Amino acid sequence: MNVLISLKKFFYKFFFQRNFIDIVLFGVVVVLFFGLMAGASEKLGYYWQWYRVDQFIFTFTEDGFRMGPLLLGLGVTLKITGVSLALSFIFGLAAAVCRLSNSFSAVLLARIYTESIRNTPLIVQLFFIYFVLGPILGIDRFTAAILSLSLFEGAYASEIFRSGILSVHSGQWEASFALGFTRGQAYRYVILPQAIRNILPPLTGQAVSLIKDSALVSTISVYDLTMRGQSIISETYMTFELWFTIAAIYLVLTLSLSFAANRMGKRSRRGLQRKA
Repeated sequence: MNVLISLKKFFYKFFFQRNFIDIVLFGVVVVLFFGLMAGASEKLGYYWQWYRVDQFIFTFTEDGFRMGPLLLGLGVTLKITGVSLALSFIFGLAAAVCRLSNSFSAVLLARIYTESIRNTPLIVQLFFIYFVLGPILGIDRFTAAILSLSLFEGAYASEIFRSGILSVHSGQWEASFALGFTRGQAYRYVILPQAIRNILPPLTGQAVSLIKDSALVSTISVYDLTMRGQSIISETYMTFELWFTIAAIYLVLTLSLSFAANRMGKRSRRGLQRKA
């Protein structure tokens, strides 16, 4: 009798708990999506060629492993994203500090930068830097792509940094100055270490946006992942297969970044709990 009661409880928890229902709903959505795609491709007379996709990612030859064009494009995307991410954080932090300073000129310049960048499309900024400033300053397309992304994402990151700095209690400033710290030392040793815990989640979201926005550099013929995919599609006409593959690669990048940020946040909170 006890065994039957235990089995009933087990099946009830398994089939009616929230996780199982979510998994079922997700499976239903996936099945409906692929069914819709199969029906659409049948009406369009599209012939799927998934068996050819792997050769555009990597191949094994007599010389060993060889990267395909999509992996080569991914390397360019990662390079652009990494450099742009570092520069955007630098620009964002500098703009946030200027906005919070007592200098009228610094506040005005930071305000002009953030408002002008945030209220104009990224692709317009990209074209302006490459086609207008590029010939004047001798900027190549790779540098123009990095500069455009850094300035664009930095304008949004500045507001994140500013809100994080303002979230730190004013008593921390008073304690820092009482200890003889300068304003720069207070930022470095007291304010920013506390603010970073609050701004890490939105900064992660901004980094994810940067990865997705980096696809726009293909418009100035930077051979990133998107541009490589476009060139392959123009040769093979494998439209759906290539775009789905490219979307999956971007998805893996963004999910990996979010997972790493979540792990860092959990470790930071555990460290604070241990100290407390």
